[in-house]
Amino acid sequence: MSRIAFAAAAIGCGAVAACLYLAVLLGSPGALILVYLTQLPLFLAGLWLGTGAAAVAGLSGCAVMLAASDMTAAALFAALNTGPVILLVRQALLARRDAAAGIHWYPPGLLVAWLTALALAGMAAALLFMGGPEGLHSALTGTVAHALDRLTARPIPDRDTVAATIAAVVPGTIAMSWMVMAVVNASLAQGLLVRFGANWRPSPDLAALTLPYWLAGLLAAAVAAIIAGGAARFVGINMMIALFVPFCLAGLAVLHTAARRLAHPAPALIAFYTMSGIFGWPLLAVALIGLLENWLGLRRRLAVSGGTIDG
Repeated sequence: MSRIAFAAAAIGCGAVAACLYLAVLLGSPGALILVYLTQLPLFLAGLWLGTGAAAVAGLSGCAVMLAASDMTAAALFAALNTGPVILLVRQALLARRDAAAGIHWYPPGLLVAWLTALALAGMAAALLFMGGPEGLHSALTGTVAHALDRLTARPIPDRDTVAATIAAVVPGTIAMSWMVMAVVNASLAQGLLVRFGANWRPSPDLAALTLPYWLAGLLAAAVAAIIAGGAARFVGINMMIALFVPFCLAGLAVLHTAARRLAHPAPALIAFYTMSGIFGWPLLAVALIGLLENWLGLRRRLAVSGGTIDG
């Protein structure tokens, strides 16, 4: 691909991403789906053409945001989309060769760890910007209370208590939603590129996902903060909510490994994901399995004979 075609493709992906992000201005519920896909063109550029293309696409998206809105919107676009996608693409495209000239791509478990670190860093930045847990909780309580007033025709009994309770889980819920959004968009981008034979690296194997142990340490710290109470409890609750995503993915790795032992794994996986989408609670059980996986070695016990699992 020529430099002009490279630049045009990357800039085009960035412009599309910005347009998807700006769909929120439409004000319709359906527009939120478009906003949710904002990172898809950025991941497409990076996983197709490399980290440089992801950077060009991200800068292009920021420029469109700046022209269509203001500096605040452009900065928010960069923080939520451009920076994280560039970092994740860079890590995803890392590879090394072994003595037998085999290529080992960056492990999926470490990609999830980077994603988790980005989400937690965003929560930490919000805490610092708002002057600590109490400042952030107070600001969110006011925002939630205002939203409740607008959504309900009559005053809600114990409105302030309800608003404070909802606000207590907002940072972690936003972080969890952002992480899921990144995983979905990266997976969609990789799937599209594989479909057209344009992928840079092979698709990571979910069944090979192994989380680093420090994530379990963070979960233990979150539990300790919740037990301590006070302002620390607010931090611990939201850390635990955010950490649900990596451990759920680790549990899904166990589930996919177990499904491979079946003659027809696809129907079983479809049934599980359908139940999870309807009821939600199966994902809690899967997250618990993911938490126990590193110590119990469930995947290695379930692995198909002759198969190997890389971190």
